[in-house]
Amino acid sequence: MNGTGTPMSPLDPASDSAPRYARFSRRLRGMLLDWMIAMAVLFGAVALASNIRNDTAARALGVAAVAVLLLYEPLLVSRFGGTLGHIWTNLRVVDDRGGNVGFAKAFLRFLIKSLLGWYSFVSMMATRRNQAVHDLLTRSTVQMRDAAKARAGQFIAERQEVNDAVMPSRLRRTLVTLAWLAVGIIVYLVTLDAVLQVGLLSSACLDRDFCSPAERVISIAAAVVLLLMIAVVIGLGWRGRLFGARRAQADVLV
Repeated sequence: MNGTGTPMSPLDPASDSAPRYARFSRRLRGMLLDWMIAMAVLFGAVALASNIRNDTAARALGVAAVAVLLLYEPLLVSRFGGTLGHIWTNLRVVDDRGGNVGFAKAFLRFLIKSLLGWYSFVSMMATRRNQAVHDLLTRSTVQMRDAAKARAGQFIAERQEVNDAVMPSRLRRTLVTLAWLAVGIIVYLVTLDAVLQVGLLSSACLDRDFCSPAERVISIAAAVVLLLMIAVVIGLGWRGRLFGARRAQADVLV
């Protein structure tokens, strides 16, 4: 209730001070902007270096560009709570202890994300706070920066833990999830082989990344499908929604 006796919306910032954890779609928008900034820095440096006749200056420019790409995210995340992409999409990286993450942790977070790529995000559906692998390993979360500007489809509240008494054991859920992942990957590979057989993709595209524009679109789409499949299976498995490791029906009805 507010001061006038009118019930407040559960999404009203005044009625709910709980953290709002960003959905993947929101984080993706921020990453796309950061990717465009990185490409602008990279291609700008290449263009300048190609027009510089001094080899020493060209090498120095190359080193400076690499340094900018490596330090861009860690510096901005530790100082301002996020990159330009985060700020543009109303997001903030928050340390579990509160406030911004430190520079060392921000740099480690960036390295893990860079090494794992899109696969770092497959854990989001299985975590209470929509955390990617690089968030979990550095004890951080990505939240809405300004709750007043956040819309319902951009975030989730913290997921509640399911009652252990009606859930299969963690070992069983893990094993069943791995089994479903194996089945899904086998189906994916069989489908990919069928695509090769009908000529929609060439072996040169898959093996050596020599792809025509049409093949590039298909290969990207195939990679997205694989990532979505892995994320969905992990999320459903950990919540006890997969056949072979389902939680008790009574819990579903509560």
